[in-house]
Amino acid sequence: YMDIYILGISSYYHDSAAALLKNGEILSAVQEERFTRKKHDDSFPINSIKYILTENSISLSDINHVVFYEKPFLKFERLLETYLSFAPKGFLSFSKSMPIWVKQKLFMKDMILKSLKEIDSDLNLSNKLYFSEHHLSHAASAYFPSNFSEALVLTADGVGEYATTTVAIAKENKLEIKKEISFPHSLGLLYSAFTYYLGFKVNGGEYKLMGLAPYGEPKFKEKIYKYLIDVKNDGSFNLNQEYFNYCTGLTMTNEKFNSLFGNPVRNPEKDDITQFHMDMASSIQKVIEEIILNIARDLKNEFNIKNLCLAGGVALNCVANGKIYKEKIFENIFVQPAAGDAGGAIGAALAFWHLELNKKKPYNKTRDNMKGSYLGPSFSDSQIKHSLNELGAIYE
Repeated sequence: YMDIYILGISSYYHDSAAALLKNGEILSAVQEERFTRKKHDDSFPINSIKYILTENSISLSDINHVVFYEKPFLKFERLLETYLSFAPKGFLSFSKSMPIWVKQKLFMKDMILKSLKEIDSDLNLSNKLYFSEHHLSHAASAYFPSNFSEALVLTADGVGEYATTTVAIAKENKLEIKKEISFPHSLGLLYSAFTYYLGFKVNGGEYKLMGLAPYGEPKFKEKIYKYLIDVKNDGSFNLNQEYFNYCTGLTMTNEKFNSLFGNPVRNPEKDDITQFHMDMASSIQKVIEEIILNIARDLKNEFNIKNLCLAGGVALNCVANGKIYKEKIFENIFVQPAAGDAGGAIGAALAFWHLELNKKKPYNKTRDNMKGSYLGPSFSDSQIKHSLNELGAIYE
């Protein structure tokens, strides 16, 4: 009986990470930023992979399958289609992003293999490399570690290849995406547009917006519903592209957006955060919560499944998750702790193990299979003491 090792990788967009499964059990998972000290580091997770191999006393040659968390060709196709459908608008961002794609990202397979060769130059893993789909990786990362044998899986983020929101039904070791909403209609991008407008970094500053929300009143909620987003009864939605610039430009919002709310984009270098910004944060947070609750209620009615799993960057909005939990729409909820792209590494590996290799889902009544998320490096007291002494630190 041979052990099967699967290495999951998420990389090149934001929050690069790597994860290792042995016979379907998550042994290690870690984010590259933990080693490089660069927040949201998107470079190939070489340090993470080296750590994982050392920690589990294996070498790259022991790995049976390497799975990347999304499909670069589909992503490229979506970018091309977006730029073409908005042409000639957007030529600037097209001309800026295309060289990167044509030079690097289209040859993702070569890039990944080249990076792995830096770890072991004698190894060619090309016949072991697979690509999962972005939202499938998210969905798998939430369902397979959960202790449910059946669940509804909701994923929402900025955008994967095409999808921005998906609903999957999972039973035993099967997981099937049933519905999706596609780019450019996206709760993640809507939230990021407000993040940008408030002067925070997109794909990183969203938590600041969530933290600012309780200090304001949702005064602009009706305006958002009236002009920016059209929500249907089942919670599905459309964004009015007249106010956004992310399809064709290098920014998230445009002048029309600024004049709708009566202020320019906040300059983080010069402008203080005012009550207006707090009210804006409160308004968009409320809208996101309402839409997600709306979707959750509708899914419960339609499929009548009692367990819900959540992943995707929007599921990092713990306040919104808390609202679903409080409303008791579902009996049980499991949120993937690494709901953003970092968790895609675990999801890609698990999707391969269960869906491609058709392996049974472990069913553990008492706890989830993320092991409380203690999956990265740990340090003994003597190691910590040694480091502090080396630094000449004063400590207790």
